[in-house]
Amino acid sequence: MTDLTMPAPRDFGWALKPMSSSHFKIQQKPNGQFCVVLNHSLLRGVTSQMIHWWFLNFTRLTVRLVDVPGYENQNVPAYLLWHPIDHLSADLSGALAPQGHPKAGTKIHIREAMQYDKYGWKYPVDNALTVYYVGSDGWAMGKSLPVIGPVMMLRIHFKDVHEADRCLGVHYHYEVVIGASGNSPVSRFINQRITHAFSPEFFEAWQLHNVIEVGTFESFLPALYQQRKDVGSLMYSLDMVADLPAPETQTGYDRDLFQRRVQGYATASNPHRYQQFDQPSFL
Repeated sequence: MTDLTMPAPRDFGWALKPMSSSHFKIQQKPNGQFCVVLNHSLLRGVTSQMIHWWFLNFTRLTVRLVDVPGYENQNVPAYLLWHPIDHLSADLSGALAPQGHPKAGTKIHIREAMQYDKYGWKYPVDNALTVYYVGSDGWAMGKSLPVIGPVMMLRIHFKDVHEADRCLGVHYHYEVVIGASGNSPVSRFINQRITHAFSPEFFEAWQLHNVIEVGTFESFLPALYQQRKDVGSLMYSLDMVADLPAPETQTGYDRDLFQRRVQGYATASNPHRYQQFDQPSFL
């Protein structure tokens, strides 16, 4: 891990979502692969168009924090709003789409730490991943090896939920496959090398990190999206805090989808193929 200094926590006045607001399951395969399914609570006040805009732009945006304690009138990377404790930086490299947007083949380098306030740098992320998909309905990135194929793939799906003519929020669904598919000695060896550090404690820290990260969209993304026509002057102040349902009253939006996907990974002979081609039914 590169010697990095985490910025001070940001107190935005947000009620952060707990793990109980999601459905979460780890499915470990006999060859050492891990398959993770995470179904979030409905994102109130957010639209899929906002999230798509965020994924196109977040690595290059800065935001002035008007009155956040310790950050008064400081310009910070927008990535620091996405998680108030665990995030450090995210950068793009390689070929980009017009306007500097990521596209399939772009590299994204993420630096963060799972539950940094409790574990420090015990569970760091300091990886350059390949972006495989950027769309109005989702995002995917990961790593592949020659001949072996994918050894880590993260896939996110999101879609507006409507009642009559009103958008109630966004259904946000998250899946990760870690390790190579197949039962060959090479696949098992690769998986042992990749997954040896993935303990129950790590996955607990990762789940909380992800639930907080996705949940903060409700608190900051509508405010930033309203300013999108002048991205050079984005700002956030404490009076922008949204009036939202109590996080502890929320749970994963679609338990049936969650259970179907968990079962699908349990029976899949090739979890990467299942993840990439057998898509969640809400798309």
